[in-house]
Amino acid sequence: MALWLAFPFILAYVSFRSLKNRAYLGTVGARCGFLPDSLAPASPGSIWVHAVSVGEVVSSVHLVAGLRRAVPGAMIFVSVGTLAGREIARQKLVGVADGVFYAPLDFLWAVRRVLRRLRPALLIVLETEIWPNLWREAKRSGAGLLVLNGRISDQAMPKYENWRWFFLPVLRQADRILAQTKVSLDRFIALGARPESVALGGNLKYDFDPIQAVTPPAVTQWAGENGAAGLVWVAASTMPPSGEGDADEDEIVLNVYQRLARDFPKLRLILVPRRPERFASAAAAMDKRAIVFARRSTLPERAAASVLLLDSMGELAGVFRVADVVFVGGTLCRRGGHNILEPAFFGKPVIIGPHMENFPEIARDFLAAQACLSVSDEAALEAALRHAISDDAWRVKVGESARRQAVAKTGATPLAVETARQLYEHSLPRPFRSWLLAGLSSLWRAGSRLKRARDLKRIQTLSLPVISVGGIGVGGAGKTPCVLHFAALLQQAGRHPAFLTRGYRRISQETCTVLAAGGIATVEQTGDEAQLLLRSGLGPVAICADRATGGRALQSQFAADCFVLDDGFQHARLARTADIVLIDTLDPFGGFDVIPAGRLREPLESLSRAGAFVLTRCEPGRTYEGILAVLRQHNPSAPVFRAKLEPDGWIDAATGAEPTAGPESRGAAFCGLGNPASFWRTLSGLGLEPAFRTTFGDHHRYHPRDLRRLDDEAQHHGVTVLWTTEKDMMNLPPDWSSNELSFRVHVLRVRVALEDEAGFLGWLLATLK
Repeated sequence: MALWLAFPFILAYVSFRSLKNRAYLGTVGARCGFLPDSLAPASPGSIWVHAVSVGEVVSSVHLVAGLRRAVPGAMIFVSVGTLAGREIARQKLVGVADGVFYAPLDFLWAVRRVLRRLRPALLIVLETEIWPNLWREAKRSGAGLLVLNGRISDQAMPKYENWRWFFLPVLRQADRILAQTKVSLDRFIALGARPESVALGGNLKYDFDPIQAVTPPAVTQWAGENGAAGLVWVAASTMPPSGEGDADEDEIVLNVYQRLARDFPKLRLILVPRRPERFASAAAAMDKRAIVFARRSTLPERAAASVLLLDSMGELAGVFRVADVVFVGGTLCRRGGHNILEPAFFGKPVIIGPHMENFPEIARDFLAAQACLSVSDEAALEAALRHAISDDAWRVKVGESARRQAVAKTGATPLAVETARQLYEHSLPRPFRSWLLAGLSSLWRAGSRLKRARDLKRIQTLSLPVISVGGIGVGGAGKTPCVLHFAALLQQAGRHPAFLTRGYRRISQETCTVLAAGGIATVEQTGDEAQLLLRSGLGPVAICADRATGGRALQSQFAADCFVLDDGFQHARLARTADIVLIDTLDPFGGFDVIPAGRLREPLESLSRAGAFVLTRCEPGRTYEGILAVLRQHNPSAPVFRAKLEPDGWIDAATGAEPTAGPESRGAAFCGLGNPASFWRTLSGLGLEPAFRTTFGDHHRYHPRDLRRLDDEAQHHGVTVLWTTEKDMMNLPPDWSSNELSFRVHVLRVRVALEDEAGFLGWLLATLK
């Protein structure tokens, strides 16, 4: 209600900002939750990092890189709140994050739209961005909520205390809060955060790496003008007054510089206003004083000028390298101060004003270690600079103390990454429920219960053991490759498996089709998945809606000693020795609801029937604690095995042989799978980024018009090869290669790699006995 009452004022603010800066108008769509299509993840389980402005974005660079290593399969998106933050993110996070966007306004409709698009398993909020709807809806969507670099300043604490009743239920949403200091930790608990959720995490900004900060060559050249005797003073992140009677730091810096320049003619000043909109006013102030200055954006023009206006974004960290002494702004005016760690890492003596309310512990530690100098006003700043310019030994001593103080407190990033990884492993995204779809799902559940009860009354038993391989949801879980691999293991162990399958979407008048291993039949007779089973040569295949009838037909013709029932978890009419249930780690529980609200064929309670679980598409180092918790809730005893699909070479679809030159490095891709994200991810793992990706429905039977559409796209993008899957190759028209197409089709073969193959085979053989 408060937000809706405030909506007219928010609208007025957005309009004012857009009139003042037209670039702000371009952010409105994203702030309303309308993200570009390029930010849609391939599957649930992304990580959303919310970093508001420049400082938080810079802090997030090492964090995002660490997350990329810790959870390599997750897509990582970074949201910002300011234009300056967006520009820095564009520079610093290119190639590291999968996308950067403006954070939505804290309205339910905007927040939910973003959550539906990103489907995150984890939301990471940097510092103190407490947005009630964002936090609550993220938790409702199944995402973990982690606050990093948490801090509550001296200035902010009284305001939060007045609103404790409001923030208490919000703070309790957080799964984990890593506070910068013990003071902030205690303040979070006092405001209502659960004590067990709050821990000391240090400051990510201490993990700044000066080696990676690039100094613009033009600035290095400018700083070297006028000989080595000219010292460089960097006035960093200067701020305007916070109100009437407050200091204007640009004015103070220029006043001090003009007086110092009379006595130290080779002194050079780099003036760095904190906000881009202050660049013009700083330039006007220098023109008014007749100070000859150069702009970073126009160097080497006026390169001989003794003052440089750094009118660029993202370059300040590298500029500290050429400094001899640094004044950090936001400290003489009542702005709460800015981060002093970056110049400290470069071993530069730092001068600050009295206002460091945003970083009280850092300021206190540095001052106690004599690693910086605090001044009270303009006159004191001038006196400090005169001393620094005149005393080389003092600059070296204070700069080295600053460097030691900064380096001593590094290490926050590894703790943050590990905490994020643990939360990610325990979190499972789930969609927002629609009441209408939820009602329809109730009908589906009732219908499936009735169908199962009816089928169990007509259950049939075969004389040979039956191992069912299936899933609980619709869509691909890597079922066919798993069926083939399990059959191959049985064959290697001396068993003689045969396949039972329904032949989904086959076109045949035959009620039951029985074929020898490696037999020849059209896809129309078998269906795409049954065709793969047939071509494997691992055993005879019976394709029949009534799998018991198919099993008896197989027994009468072939010497099989066990059956592998393909996609049989819901086929209650055939008794089986055990059910192997596949769980796709990319989307394990199909939205946690049955069709149509989710993608489950049965409720999760049916997992109790499983004899064993196989987690498919696993990634190295992942623990999948969230998935295991759900499995153990419904089935405490069934063993859990892990598997991944690995690329196993390429086939030229026209010849059936391996491509003579291997797969092209540039191409496009198409597929018709239940989970196309798995194919896109496999291609990405091979270093292949398609020029375009076209998705068709699961089991799609390709028509010549589909090929013409793909051909138009291929010619438009200038590619001559299209990548696809073995299943899709089965569904190409028989004469597709005779058409006049501009592209070749390369088919990626995959194989299953079980993490504990010996243990799985032991369980399987014991079950058959």
